[in-house]
Amino acid sequence: MATGLVALLDDIAALTRAAAASIDDIGAAAGKATIKAAGVVVDDTAVTPRYVDGFSPDRELPIIRRIALGSIRNKLLIILPVAMILSQFLPQALPYLLIAGGLYLCYEGAEKVYEGLVGGHHQQSGPAPGQSKAEFEDAMVGGAVRTDLILSAEIMILSLSSVESEPFFIRLAVLVVVALVITALVYGVVALIVKMDDAGLALARRSSSISRRIGRAMVAAMPRVMSVLTIVGVAAMLWVGGHIFLVNLGEAGFAWPADRLHDLEHWAGDLISGVSGLLSWTAGTVASAIAGLLIGAVVVALAHLVPKRRTTEPAA
Repeated sequence: MATGLVALLDDIAALTRAAAASIDDIGAAAGKATIKAAGVVVDDTAVTPRYVDGFSPDRELPIIRRIALGSIRNKLLIILPVAMILSQFLPQALPYLLIAGGLYLCYEGAEKVYEGLVGGHHQQSGPAPGQSKAEFEDAMVGGAVRTDLILSAEIMILSLSSVESEPFFIRLAVLVVVALVITALVYGVVALIVKMDDAGLALARRSSSISRRIGRAMVAAMPRVMSVLTIVGVAAMLWVGGHIFLVNLGEAGFAWPADRLHDLEHWAGDLISGVSGLLSWTAGTVASAIAGLLIGAVVVALAHLVPKRRTTEPAA
């Protein structure tokens, strides 16, 4: 009996060690996947605050909560099943999905550059005539969740590409962890950004002169913070989109662009030995962003110029 109990305890200990190792593997893989998707996360964080513009302060956090719940549904109920089925039965499709996603990011980044240069689309900042506040809120939340679907798909596919060689349940667990962690991170940061000016106003009303100065500084800084965040988001889209597009072209069989990018990174890394890693990363990032801008500019031109040309052609 004692021998059997010892054997049982040994089995339990072995299973516990295996479970702990699996948890460590999942944690490490989820961390790696999250880092790989960081560029898209920055863009997601930059885009979302615009959807609470025009609402009273008491509605801002409930709206962010609704968008966050929609993002979780996007990731877990729509994207996750599709990603797992493809990774299990059609893994060769992954590079093509990433190419399409990279192309979309390049387009989005170039579109924002185009709008900044010519003065384009502006977010609606209040209900349209005849539209109730509830209808306006539903429309803005719906638009934010639809935008999130694209960005979440990018995050999940990028995360999947980091663990595509892992067993099925490790991949599944990693994607679930990434979905929950990134959603909490993105919308937690969005909530802090959106409420920063309210916190500043509250400090500005206090009796302490130091609190008032800090509060006024926070309120004054928010427009600049949003501007910087927008620029960083656009740069991240172009960099990540260009890099995804070039690298996965190589995975799909057209290796020349990815090879040239790799050669550039090696060349920059060999310039100064002490900072070779930084120079290599900088060269690759700048080259990927330029490539992303050029690729996106082509798509923007097609999206804007071709329809305009058709509308201006005289009827036969």
